[in-house]
Amino acid sequence: MLTDLLLAILHHLLVFQLAGVLAGEFVLMRNGLSGRNLKVLAHIDRMYGLLALAIIAIGVGRVIFGLKGWEYYVTNGAFWAKMAAFAGVGILSIRPTMRILKWSRANAGGDHTVPDVEIVAMRRFLKAEVAVFALIPIFAAMMARG
Repeated sequence: MLTDLLLAILHHLLVFQLAGVLAGEFVLMRNGLSGRNLKVLAHIDRMYGLLALAIIAIGVGRVIFGLKGWEYYVTNGAFWAKMAAFAGVGILSIRPTMRILKWSRANAGGDHTVPDVEIVAMRRFLKAEVAVFALIPIFAAMMARG
């Protein structure tokens, strides 16, 4: 019972952190992005990936070691909808991550300014990530109620 509680707490804290990191990316990705802000954005994006991996690991732990048992999860449609939403957020994050890596390499000297047209394009992806991310707690609430 304690293991289940600890896994649930950690899982929720990580998801809230991921939401904060996504919000941070959204705030930093603005026209005129350059220098230090670009370095911070690259760091935040790395944290985004690490948090997503940690959420997956803890989530698998919850399925295997949680009180409900894996049978509960594999037969729950809301669980699979939540997994699809999480995967969708991950897929949507690939393009911005690749672009942030490109921008970071160009910013090695600290004087690169990202073209505004690229910012606009990547903000579209971030908006889509936020929209799909909002589905995750909805499906989690549905899942918890069977």
